[in-house]
Amino acid sequence: MGLLISTAVLVVAAMLSIVINRRWLPRLSVNYVSMLMGAVIALIPVVNGLVEKFNSEIFIGLIVAPLLYFEGQNTRLNLVGRHVGEIVSLTVGMVALCAIAAGLGSHVLTGIGLPLAFILAAISTPTDATATESVTMGRVLPRREQVSLKLESLFNDASGIILLNMAILWYVNGYVNYSQTLWDFVYSAGGGIIFGGVLSAAIVYVRQLMLRSKLNFINNTYNNGTPLKVVYLMTPFVLYFGAEAVGVSGIIAVVFAGLVHNAEGERSALANPQLASDIHQMVGLLSDLLNSIVFLVLGIVLVRITLDRSVSYDGSWLWVVIGLVLYLANLVVRYGYVRLAHRVPNREAWIFALGGIHGAVTFALAFTVAETQVRTADFNLVLMSESWLIILSLLVPTVLFRWLLPKIQVDVDATERLARLREQMIETGVQTLWTLPISQEFKEAVTFDLRSQNGHTSIKQFFGEWRRMVRHPEYTPEQMRELVSIYRQFFQVERTFLLTQHAAKHEISEDLFNVLYREITMAEMVVLEYGVSE
Repeated sequence: MGLLISTAVLVVAAMLSIVINRRWLPRLSVNYVSMLMGAVIALIPVVNGLVEKFNSEIFIGLIVAPLLYFEGQNTRLNLVGRHVGEIVSLTVGMVALCAIAAGLGSHVLTGIGLPLAFILAAISTPTDATATESVTMGRVLPRREQVSLKLESLFNDASGIILLNMAILWYVNGYVNYSQTLWDFVYSAGGGIIFGGVLSAAIVYVRQLMLRSKLNFINNTYNNGTPLKVVYLMTPFVLYFGAEAVGVSGIIAVVFAGLVHNAEGERSALANPQLASDIHQMVGLLSDLLNSIVFLVLGIVLVRITLDRSVSYDGSWLWVVIGLVLYLANLVVRYGYVRLAHRVPNREAWIFALGGIHGAVTFALAFTVAETQVRTADFNLVLMSESWLIILSLLVPTVLFRWLLPKIQVDVDATERLARLREQMIETGVQTLWTLPISQEFKEAVTFDLRSQNGHTSIKQFFGEWRRMVRHPEYTPEQMRELVSIYRQFFQVERTFLLTQHAAKHEISEDLFNVLYREITMAEMVVLEYGVSE
């Protein structure tokens, strides 16, 4: 029950964060709004008590895993294939150098033991695939750096986890088993790729068998999409927890599965367009909610750590220095590595270095230390230092990217043209509607719906229509067919107007034309679905 209540609180808070961001704070990333919302939740004792204690396994398995799966599905496997060398370089070579620099730097500058220093360093190496947008919002990130940051963050988690396991064993046993660490990395990362590839290929086969079977097209066995949607939703969870159960990287497994499923989505959309549209909308909803929840949880836990008097390190500010050392070491190594090894120009190298944002995975790995034989005082130091690292990795690029990255240019005139054409398009259809030989009731009802497309109906008008429909007898099948036919004629008028305007005057760009055309298509799909269901 506690987990259910926590989930409900986080989902509602995530929704409020998105609404606040879009309504009142559009220039601020929704991730920052979510963090602030999380901080507010943690500061209100009654609400804070409804949210369960942070659990790293649940956090990664139920929130981070599906996010990485969706992110992987938005990435072409061909792109990964063309950048294999770069991926290995960034996620093995660069990560190892970052860990060495951060570990030795923490040891030399603060005097903490080498094993503990490398625990801190290992946790600081993974970057977050979901956090980059929070520091680049409203800015143009160069394509090359965008691809590099995305591919790095998708695959570097396994390296960080293996390095952390090595450092913890060093801390507990007093020595490093290099051969075992190398084997663990190969087994975990390679096993994750094999497990994710084989199992996801099997899932793709089953889904396509269900989708394309002759029985499906004869009696619509799966055409409502429910079984296929359930299979789709369960995929990242089955892959992550299945991979972890056999001892390979669950994160690598879900990322690779997402890559495998990318091509499936491209080549099976028209086999069931309704299903493809539903899954697209569902993924958009879940991505927005889960990404917001990630930063809500970060805000909650950061405030809880700050207020928890038991979480301290002998009353000193050593964690501040360590967090700063970890951040600077990673920043300098990232810059130097791509500058020298990948021959990246100076400005782009700084963009890549600053774009390595730490977030969900770093936080989750820090909490896994509590489940080991690391002393409580050392765990507290890890938790506070990594929290400070996360804050720095968000704040520093947010400030510096104002100078390094150009603003996204917003075409205000195009937006105004879009609104004007939308209104002309709707009014042309309404005028045509009133010339049709149909009942006054249908004319008024359809006119209300059509003008709603442009927000030109009031709350008062809506409730008037609502009261009318409550009192109105159910339409007969003949009336429903007539009504659907009227809508279809109207949408055809809209479509013809839009095509004529676009071809003759070129008042709008291809992108804006596609926006309006998509609106017509979506509206028509809703009406046809409603008419068919009736």
